[in-house]
Amino acid sequence: MVTKVALVVLVVSGAALAVPADPYRPVHPPAYHQDLMPYQFEYGVKDEYSGNDYSQNEVSDGKAVTGSYTVQLPDGRKQTVNYVADHYNGYQAEVSYYGEAQYPHEYGPPVTFKPQHGSYQPKPSYQPRPSYQPRPSYQPKPSYQPRPSYH
Repeated sequence: MVTKVALVVLVVSGAALAVPADPYRPVHPPAYHQDLMPYQFEYGVKDEYSGNDYSQNEVSDGKAVTGSYTVQLPDGRKQTVNYVADHYNGYQAEVSYYGEAQYPHEYGPPVTFKPQHGSYQPKPSYQPRPSYQPRPSYQPKPSYQPRPSYH
């Protein structure tokens, strides 16, 4: 009896080890290879009215990315970051600054900008009314006519 039980346990455990854990998952997943996708882009903003001044350019040959960006800092300096990034060395950046940082000793009222083109005229806040008076076109009529009851 003990040998029969041991034999059954051996057969069941062997069958359990032979079946893959996930029968729907392929044994060797397909390899995904994508062709190199080189690209290049560039943009820039210089708005005298608001003081925004920034730009970026970037070039990639599909293996490595090279680029730079500049930002006008609030203290008056311009920050430039030149960078190179690839899968072997990671992201490497070199940061440089142009100009002197300026910190005023006296603070005055905040700088505000006046509108350039005329003044803003909000529309009046009222609800427009239709030029006609809508009336319901459907007049319901009772479908049940009570009959007189005789006692």
